[in-house]
Amino acid sequence: MFLLRATARSLAATAACTLAAIPATTLQSQVSLVSAPISAVHYDVTADSASVGSRKLGVAMTFRTASTKPVVLTLPAWSPGHYTLLWFARRVSDFTAESNGSPLEWHMLDYQTWEIIPRAPGEIRVSFKYLADTIDRAVAWTKPNFSFFNGTNLFMYPAGRSLEWGASVTVHTEPSWRVATGMTPSTQPNTFSATRYHDLVDMPFFVGRFAIDSTNVQNHWIRLAMYPDSVMTPARRTRFLGWVDRFVPAEMAVFRDVEFRNYTIFFVADTIVNAGGLEHQNSQMDEIPLARLEETPASLFSHEFFHSWNVKRLRPADMVPYRYSDAQPTRWLWVSEGITDYYANVALVRGGITDSAGFYNAMAAYIMATDHAGAVSLSDASLSVWVDPTNSMAGIYYPKGGLAGFLLDIMIRDASNNANSLDTVMRTLYNTTYKHGKGFTSSNWWSEVSRASGGKSFDEFRRRYIDGREPMPVDAVLALAGLRAVRDGANGRVRVAETPNASAKAVMVREGILHGDGSSGPRRQQ
Repeated sequence: MFLLRATARSLAATAACTLAAIPATTLQSQVSLVSAPISAVHYDVTADSASVGSRKLGVAMTFRTASTKPVVLTLPAWSPGHYTLLWFARRVSDFTAESNGSPLEWHMLDYQTWEIIPRAPGEIRVSFKYLADTIDRAVAWTKPNFSFFNGTNLFMYPAGRSLEWGASVTVHTEPSWRVATGMTPSTQPNTFSATRYHDLVDMPFFVGRFAIDSTNVQNHWIRLAMYPDSVMTPARRTRFLGWVDRFVPAEMAVFRDVEFRNYTIFFVADTIVNAGGLEHQNSQMDEIPLARLEETPASLFSHEFFHSWNVKRLRPADMVPYRYSDAQPTRWLWVSEGITDYYANVALVRGGITDSAGFYNAMAAYIMATDHAGAVSLSDASLSVWVDPTNSMAGIYYPKGGLAGFLLDIMIRDASNNANSLDTVMRTLYNTTYKHGKGFTSSNWWSEVSRASGGKSFDEFRRRYIDGREPMPVDAVLALAGLRAVRDGANGRVRVAETPNASAKAVMVREGILHGDGSSGPRRQQ
């Protein structure tokens, strides 16, 4: 996720924080939330003129059951990447369940879980309306000629069962409207499929009148879908896709492995309360106020694209697999978000979208935000996101985490004579944890940082600056890259500048960060 202003809040997020006080396990502990097995799952979503006019999407789920045991369906409470409990069930109305045209008995077990009682084995259909009236990248919403939705908003799943099952989705809309998603299209009109629930709910949809174009980067198609369609002027089309052409290779070079064939940037420029982006495995959903359309998208696009690896694939063990029914806290958002933000800036300078001065300005912004926050632990700030803190921990894992990534990159390069870097750490952990079906642990992370640094211990760095609250050793570490932080005590401003007559080794470290190792590596396409 990326926030243009870390302290900004949408109306939806504010409401969600109120609801977050509900103890999610209170009712669940009193009832059995294990569903009978189901199969042949299909979803129908109606997003036509009538439904978007009423701001209520029509949703139906059909499946088969082999017995008369109760089927227990639940709806996610949050969308991965948006670390806020939004309780999507609160937007559900007109719920019904039927089999062969006859109504079935059903009742709610808690505020996000429905129990259906089959009369006989066979096909069951449940349906409901979903209120889609708030513009938010994690919540379904509508306009008179448009709809956006995430699978987490609409797609129920059988409680207590494995999520390793496939499903298909059909969108019912106007003949002249477009449908865009990262899901696999089928031979049937506006019908798509996913091989498991985790994929099903991680591929959002645009439905309606919007503009779309694409560019091919190293044999991968990157699409840009923009709403409203009038926003994609020829000049913006050229500029935005030009950015993609330049930062994408720089990010691919870090991991040297690309699992998606196609990628979609879903982009909304409208009256936005809480602007930013939300990552998905082969797409991103971005929202920017029209007034900021010219200044922001490059860093936003770059940040969310890097998430395709960092957090959507390489992620903390605390978040593997995703658990959709309640909060899933981790102490590692400073890596998942902060270091992603660092690499967003790295990719912009390595791709030639910005210059070294622009990169230094971004690092100076990290330093200023960290100074302003005071004594805050990155681990604590990572955990606290779920309660939307109003103190200095709010969102600090972005800039302070980015600063930590910058300092670690310098220290690793210095210790290894630029043979290794933070790139090495990210790539190795991707291959040794994600590629083996698991998340990384604290031991995995710090062991790899140490290994890349020739055995140098980072125990003190972790204790003092990540888990602890001591001021980051900015001046000492920047000197290793021939850089210095120049502070203006009068107004708290900071700028990062190159140190005259820096050593050859320091210059090598600095240039390694700015330009990468020069090796693009293999591009494996699956």
